[in-house]
Amino acid sequence: MSEVNLNNTLKTEGRLSRPSTPSRARTNRAAQRTFFIITLVPVVLIIIVATALVMRSYPILNSYSLSDLLLGETWRPNNGEFGFRPFILGTLWVTTVGVLLAVPPCLLVSVYLAEYAHNRTRTFAKPVLDVLAAIPPVVYGVWGLLAIVPFVDDVLAPLSERWLGDSISIFAVTQPTGFGILAGGIVLAVMISPLIISVIFEVLSTVPNDLRHASLAVGATQWQTIRTVVLPQVLPGIVAAIVLGASRALGETIAVLMVVGNVPNIPTSVFDTAYPLPALIANNYGEMMSIPLYDAALLGAALVLLVVILIFNILSTLVLQRFLRRS
Repeated sequence: MSEVNLNNTLKTEGRLSRPSTPSRARTNRAAQRTFFIITLVPVVLIIIVATALVMRSYPILNSYSLSDLLLGETWRPNNGEFGFRPFILGTLWVTTVGVLLAVPPCLLVSVYLAEYAHNRTRTFAKPVLDVLAAIPPVVYGVWGLLAIVPFVDDVLAPLSERWLGDSISIFAVTQPTGFGILAGGIVLAVMISPLIISVIFEVLSTVPNDLRHASLAVGATQWQTIRTVVLPQVLPGIVAAIVLGASRALGETIAVLMVVGNVPNIPTSVFDTAYPLPALIANNYGEMMSIPLYDAALLGAALVLLVVILIFNILSTLVLQRFLRRS
């Protein structure tokens, strides 16, 4: 009996034929190759972007040593001085302040939503977080310009000057405008909070309820159960959520540009002005291109930003793998 007649007979009897073993093997190999190619796409894109940036920034890399560019403190394109150090430090300062401000409340909110909140509260909170995550960065920038900068200038700066500035140099008030690292960090913290909360909430939801019930059954309180059972189980996921938020903060441009002051100096206080790398590129690319090496310098700044983000993500991945091995 032919294969077609056999299939028709099986269908008539209410049974369907299964593909042969060689056919299933070919299908599995094709699916494996397809997913492998799709997985390679992000890696190939990163290589293409990095190669294009290296080629476009080659003139300045050929004219100056890497140490002069990365450690130089002066940015005067008209005089041929292209020091990236103030911009690299400004990026790290603003990102660090934003992450430090965002992580504690995000962790507490996530724990509350996952462990304590009523279902109606979760139903209300999740769409609000989604709306906050979808707000354009320029809106956050305008909000920071109208609300956060005056708040820093009128409230936080006087308090810091009165209580902390004399004893802790990192809180010394160095300029009276309110624009600076602290304002940029607050805006960044608000921007990345919905992402961090959503990821940590989903991670906490993966913990089996049997673990919670077993802990409660032996007399532990709900907080003891969260602290000793739930959080250790999801610690790698919490680290991953923080890494995602920090990666977004590192590349944020418009919102930070509007409130950070954009002065290329070496920060020593959270009240100092700064000039992050994304703001430098957004502010200047397309202007003053007649200055020699200016275009290459800005694309070199983009290359430095890409390398900084890659290094940060690699180090974060190593830390995450170490947590997973301990788990």
